[in-house]
Amino acid sequence: MPMDFKTYQEKAKTTAVYPATLRVIYPTLGLNGEAGEVAEKVKKIYRDKDGIITVADLETIKKEIGDVLWYLSVLCSDLGLSLDEVADDNIAKLESRKKRGVLHGNGDNR
Repeated sequence: MPMDFKTYQEKAKTTAVYPATLRVIYPTLGLNGEAGEVAEKVKKIYRDKDGIITVADLETIKKEIGDVLWYLSVLCSDLGLSLDEVADDNIAKLESRKKRGVLHGNGDNR
């Protein structure tokens, strides 16, 4: 059975081991670093393998995306947000933009 965001976030919190003085900043920096690792893996596939993603590449990228999810989850917890809430709000924002024909473009408040 697939894991839902609520369960994942609860389990991720139990593995978050860093000083309370680093709340928010530690997962923010980690999120940035792990997202960069995902980008590096993809970049090298396009640079070295003509963009052909092998099963092994996919597994490696999946692990890095998992690290991104962990840092995102812990950051949300540190901020008192749930992943469910963030996901729901994001889809509502995107559906509104789509309905208004402003899905493409620049700016946060479109």
